[in-house]
Amino acid sequence: MISLAYSLIERAQFLQNSPVYEVGGLAHPGGDVPFLHYFLRETESLHSKVRRYTSPDETPFFDDLPEPLMEELTFPDTVKCGIDVNLGRKILDTYVTALIPSLVAEGDDKNYGSTAVCDTQCLQALSKRIHFGKFVAEAKFCDPNLHDKYVQLIKAKDEDGIMELLTNSAVEKKLLARVYEKAQSYGHDVAEQMGDDTTLKQLPDLVARIYENHIIPMTKEVEVLYLLQRLDTSVSSGSSTFLSEVSEEASNTV
Repeated sequence: MISLAYSLIERAQFLQNSPVYEVGGLAHPGGDVPFLHYFLRETESLHSKVRRYTSPDETPFFDDLPEPLMEELTFPDTVKCGIDVNLGRKILDTYVTALIPSLVAEGDDKNYGSTAVCDTQCLQALSKRIHFGKFVAEAKFCDPNLHDKYVQLIKAKDEDGIMELLTNSAVEKKLLARVYEKAQSYGHDVAEQMGDDTTLKQLPDLVARIYENHIIPMTKEVEVLYLLQRLDTSVSSGSSTFLSEVSEEASNTV
């Protein structure tokens, strides 16, 4: 899968192209919605037919998708336990209203198709990265050193307490450093293609700020929402090694 940082930088190659995000901005047969919503839903409809969203680490933006054409696969029951956490609407709104204006230069270069393709890649990568917080939350809940404290906070419905307990500032700082390095590497290639040294200088900071201000907070929001429901649903504890590996992967995913 294309990394999230790379997808964001690819999107920065094009101008904002606001008609993609405006109702009536571009003609399409998908009803009274922006072209991006139409394109994203069509993409998810196709992916749903090949059972992408039967995987517990995939969360669609739309809930009225076609049934898979293939038999459903069996996955570990670690988080597939009836706990419903979906920040799709918030992710989509944040992407259009905050991420695009902060990352992409104003203007219209008419590359609407390429823009929608890049946007869809970004949104799917964002959704997967942010909703991976469910796995991370389960790993933290199963940590024998923290389990009883989580149970206490969950029973008290103490959202602030849960957020404080699951926050690891040192890990977040390391993640932001890796994001900056990745963006610097990817951005060099993009800036060379664009012949724009300013882009090269700005992209690492812009992408790191997107992680700091949006991606990490929404991931932790998923963790809190998951944990608040955790005592209401029985779930196989799964392999502690598997959970540790998943949590580590999430911490390193950029």
